[in-house]
Amino acid sequence: MAYQIAVDVGGTFTDGVLLDEAANTIWVAKSLTTPSDPGEGIARVVEMLLAKRPPPAGGRAHGVERVVHGTTLITNTLLERKGVRTALVVTAGIEDTLDIRREMRYDTYDLAATFPEPLVPPALRFAIGERTGPSGEVWRPVAGADVEELGRRLANEDVAAVAVCFLHACVNGEHERQTVDILRRISPERSYSLSSEVASEVGEYERMSTVVANAYVQPIVDHYMRVLGQRLAELGVAGRLDIMVSHGGFTEAEIAARFPIRLLESGPAGGVLSAINCGSAEGIDRILAFDMGGTTAKSCVSIGGVPAITNVFEFARVRRFKRGSGLPAVSPSIDLIEIGAGGGSIARLSALGLLQVGPDSAGSEPGPACYALGGTQPTVTDADLVLGYLDADDFLGGTMKLSTVKATEALAALGGRLGLSAEETAWGIHDIVNENMAAAARTHIAEHGHDARSFTFVSTGGAGPVHAIDVARRLRIPRVLCPIASGVGSCLGFLAAPARADRSWSRLEPIGNFDREALSRRIEAARDEIAGDLAKANVARDDIVWRTAAEIRYRGQGASIEIDFGTAVAAALAPERLLSGFEAEYKRLYTRIVPDGVPEIVTWRISGQSPRAQRRYAFPASEKAEFSSEPKGMRRIYLPGEKRYATVPVYDRYRLPPGATLAAPAVIVEPESTLVIGHSASIRVLPTGTIQVDLEDAR
Repeated sequence: MAYQIAVDVGGTFTDGVLLDEAANTIWVAKSLTTPSDPGEGIARVVEMLLAKRPPPAGGRAHGVERVVHGTTLITNTLLERKGVRTALVVTAGIEDTLDIRREMRYDTYDLAATFPEPLVPPALRFAIGERTGPSGEVWRPVAGADVEELGRRLANEDVAAVAVCFLHACVNGEHERQTVDILRRISPERSYSLSSEVASEVGEYERMSTVVANAYVQPIVDHYMRVLGQRLAELGVAGRLDIMVSHGGFTEAEIAARFPIRLLESGPAGGVLSAINCGSAEGIDRILAFDMGGTTAKSCVSIGGVPAITNVFEFARVRRFKRGSGLPAVSPSIDLIEIGAGGGSIARLSALGLLQVGPDSAGSEPGPACYALGGTQPTVTDADLVLGYLDADDFLGGTMKLSTVKATEALAALGGRLGLSAEETAWGIHDIVNENMAAAARTHIAEHGHDARSFTFVSTGGAGPVHAIDVARRLRIPRVLCPIASGVGSCLGFLAAPARADRSWSRLEPIGNFDREALSRRIEAARDEIAGDLAKANVARDDIVWRTAAEIRYRGQGASIEIDFGTAVAAALAPERLLSGFEAEYKRLYTRIVPDGVPEIVTWRISGQSPRAQRRYAFPASEKAEFSSEPKGMRRIYLPGEKRYATVPVYDRYRLPPGATLAAPAVIVEPESTLVIGHSASIRVLPTGTIQVDLEDAR
């Protein structure tokens, strides 16, 4: 018998799942996150999971073959500006690229719009007199003596990391490699990031921003991975350490430490995969994944079991929901939209004297007021408790007690400034959060060209099921699914994720006259590199599922569109196929092609992954209670449709037999989350254990 462990470090809780691979049996653990040392919380959860393993049979211990981990370390380090002192080496003349950006305002009418400060100040930007042309030809070679002098200057600046970004390095990165080879000989103790390796794509500002962010966090992530490996070894876990990547696959820890910028959406990606896995098990291919934890709520559209992917992600936004107000990172990522607050998000009065929720969170230290750990400001969790949606004595399966008194006091103090009672304030907070999430999700779906009503809403996260039904109703989505262990959904997504590696490169060439031989060599080289990466995850080359795509545009346009050529090899990518694929997609998007336009290839993308497997999770037989459709008790909750409190039945989720049907309103509890159905609906337990809620008035 072999085990796998998945661990997700969130802003409030660290979640863990132990999986028996043979039987797909799972055990769950949850603990408050330790922000000062996330590894401490991870070790605590892993220790809890190991204690739940069945005793060894025949004296033979059961080993953990793999730990897969999702982390917010990179995101938090960038947001809090706690990275290392970083220098930037660029081609002479482009030192101010990080300040110039795109010369665009994210809000046309905001004359005082502010932007995040670059991660590298002007004093730590250094120019080299080299130059490569746009086609990769060398116009001016790197002067070794100048680089050696730069190395000595950097030593005096006491920098821990160096980012290198030369003009047109995405076409020919030889000058970057030469420069770093010299700098490494002078200062081997520093970490170095090359734009031609981190983000080999056109767009000088985006590429520079990405490589700087990678360098800024790389030493911290490298140390984190090594210490985490040591902690796991001390617990007797000798299996491979894999890290969840933003694009929905996992990679080996050593690769993740070299390219930490690829982990920005590490944890939330797991929630999406869990939702897709749940939908696939029920034969549903149009999913709106909704994951709400302690800090944020995020959503993603998935069709045909494939999540929407974006190749440029934005972080450290000055305005949380304003695209263009942050710093770009060129890295394939599941196209998640942050649609709202989390359970720990703090409620307060805005500058206009109106009720506002978030964006800041109470986290795990001090936490919401009801945690009684020192927090005094009202949060979404406090509101949910006062509304009756949470059980103060049975939170996290009874392992954590909540204080209704402290929650009420915090809400009453805020409500007093609005002329509202504590209960009215609680509903105001809950209502604002749900409406904001529905509005943001509605926009996200429309931007992808879809109708929300055609989707099934799949909820994960500790706070997700509490809010899911009301949010789905506002979106007019009639069907909601809540998979088992939804409170640790990201971990289940990690375990269902494939191993994946990507390569991309830019080379502007007209479709009618591109170098097919050169393309063939690049594709084969990329596939060799990808196969080498996946071999570290024990994926054989013959088992790899390949994908080839190209970004194409009309010459003179600023934006390109991605055309997916599936598993096509270079020999099959004839100009005619590229042109027909581009024109078909262009017509779909814009109804017509450009007369006499010259289509040109901008960027090639190659990805390889292990075959995606459908997972069906179940709890061990020893933990299953006797089935019963009878409620375990009654609870007074607020019914939003009727705008009043009522006493409703409370059911133990894992005592409900497959096929059981229930009437709403009702509350269904499990140790890690609570499903609240406050609107008219029919409720059914599916054979997989997933709960399906069909809303009667959603359409």
